[in-house]
Amino acid sequence: MQKVKMRYHRPTSWKDAVALKTEDPSALPINGGTDVMVEINFDRARPPALLDLSHIQEIRGWEAAGDSIRLGAGVTFGEVVAHLAGDLPGLAAAARTVGSPQIRNRGTVAGNLASASPAGDAHPPLLASGATVEGESQRGIRSIPIHDFYRGVKLSALEPDELIRAIVVPRARGPQEFSKVGSRNAMVIAVVSFAIALNIRERRVGTGIGSAAPTPVSAAAAQEFLEGELAEGGHWDDPRPLDPSLLVRFGELVASAASPIDDVRGTADYRLHALEVMAQRTLSWAWETHRSGGTDAD
Repeated sequence: MQKVKMRYHRPTSWKDAVALKTEDPSALPINGGTDVMVEINFDRARPPALLDLSHIQEIRGWEAAGDSIRLGAGVTFGEVVAHLAGDLPGLAAAARTVGSPQIRNRGTVAGNLASASPAGDAHPPLLASGATVEGESQRGIRSIPIHDFYRGVKLSALEPDELIRAIVVPRARGPQEFSKVGSRNAMVIAVVSFAIALNIRERRVGTGIGSAAPTPVSAAAAQEFLEGELAEGGHWDDPRPLDPSLLVRFGELVASAASPIDDVRGTADYRLHALEVMAQRTLSWAWETHRSGGTDAD
């Protein structure tokens, strides 16, 4: 069967990339290519055009932006692990589980985000942290709260002429944890994943769930429950051990926020059970870190 020719754009500046996306909205952005090239090589996808962003230096770095870290769209998982684990421990923990070292050194956080796959490892910690996505087109730049970014299975809030320029992630103000269940220990797509972020300064709890709903989601009821219990019990100021019943209820509420399906990687029942266990464990780990004073919350 004759292959359809694919257009290929390779801008060297961000301005040119944005202009090309306007001229050719069907062009699929590619940077590390760790997801896109697999789909193309196995003939599972055949985009009419590719927009190669890998030669644009403007999006390669990161910078402090007040109480947040602004990650350029070209920042890789490997760079997050090597340089940003102190500021973004939840995202770094998730980044360590992404594929092999070669994949982590090529794959970008923005690329993982743009695919909007429910199984993407970056989504739970970005949700738990309350990140913001910077989308840019020739119409301007807009900030998209992460909770408004996911619109459906592999669908995002980006307009056809928009590109992700950066992701703004609040610095950790307390312990953050990430947990992932897969069919083996490494280089695996998540069967289900979960992230938690405790903001000690603001006395807030953030959560993120992956691979257990049509889109990545947060567990709002679980967050509200835990915030209330910690405040009522005076735990924020006096981090005593948590009652086991609190952990159990938190796990139940996290699982209630999910709507998983049966597929080749796992059943819905297994995902719900695993999510309860992971929620309890990650909260226990995060709380023990807080009790030991091991995380800067100032």
